[in-house]
Amino acid sequence: MTVARSHLDALRSALDTFEDVGTRRVEAWGARLAARLSAGARLLTVGNGGSAAHAEHLASEMVGRYFEDRPPFSAIALHVDGSAVSALVNDYGVEEMFTRQVRAHGRAGDVLVAFSTSGRSPNVVAAASAATGRGMEVWSLTGGLPNPLAEASTEVLAVPAPRTATVQEVHQVAIHLLCAAFDRALLDGPVGAGSRARRLVP
Repeated sequence: MTVARSHLDALRSALDTFEDVGTRRVEAWGARLAARLSAGARLLTVGNGGSAAHAEHLASEMVGRYFEDRPPFSAIALHVDGSAVSALVNDYGVEEMFTRQVRAHGRAGDVLVAFSTSGRSPNVVAAASAATGRGMEVWSLTGGLPNPLAEASTEVLAVPAPRTATVQEVHQVAIHLLCAAFDRALLDGPVGAGSRARRLVP
């Protein structure tokens, strides 16, 4: 079996499982996020490495757009402020690099979306715990269960795949489905009612 075939077979298997158990949860998250952000709440996102890229991607889609043109919404990926991150790591340690930002930016009713392929990244778990303490919703995308991040979260979407790359690829699909559900909820709800957003063709 080639490397490519092995990789794609693992992804197909993980996507089949995700389609069975994950799509309804992601679509529900999109609808609920639309309601919260439309009411003035904020989205915070967090992750390390490739998961940081996912966190940044999701935040950028909220401030910009996914497919439909629509109003911008408040979303912050907590790793992108290099000066703040380096200062926090220097002064408080790596486990506090996201936690203090959650306490600074997060308010009751806001949402934290956390990404971790292992579900065991101490700084992400600490951020989830801090968000819960602020009265925020915490939705996590992880690898297989059980894991500490899932336990620290309000809700979790777990991808029980043995390869980190496969987990990341399914997380990317989940981001796009969440964004699509977010946009659909806006178009169907008060924000979109009476004036359907202009479709932008890439």
